[in-house]
Amino acid sequence: RAKPAFAPRMDIYETNDAIFVAADMPGIDETSVDIMLENDILTINGYIEPVEPEGYQLAHAEYRAGDYERRFTLSNKIDQERIEATMKNGVLRLHLPKALPTTKTIAVQAG
Repeated sequence: RAKPAFAPRMDIYETNDAIFVAADMPGIDETSVDIMLENDILTINGYIEPVEPEGYQLAHAEYRAGDYERRFTLSNKIDQERIEATMKNGVLRLHLPKALPTTKTIAVQAG
């Protein structure tokens, strides 16, 4: 798209079980955000259409409208199958559960 793209401001919290991300994306709702996970890269895109009142011309602007884009590389400590996302009031919330530690016994064979 021929619009500027901004990195949304984010807060990241960590517990023993998960990582939580809150991304501030004003003007975005659940229908205008795309989240993709490919090759351990989590990409967030938010698309916004500027609101221009009919019959008016812009006289002064202090807010620059544009899309949102942010990318993260996820470690293998995140359970990628259980990632959840919610959107409310322009805030995207991601729940990135940590993978459960695995214990595996490996049989030794003669030979």
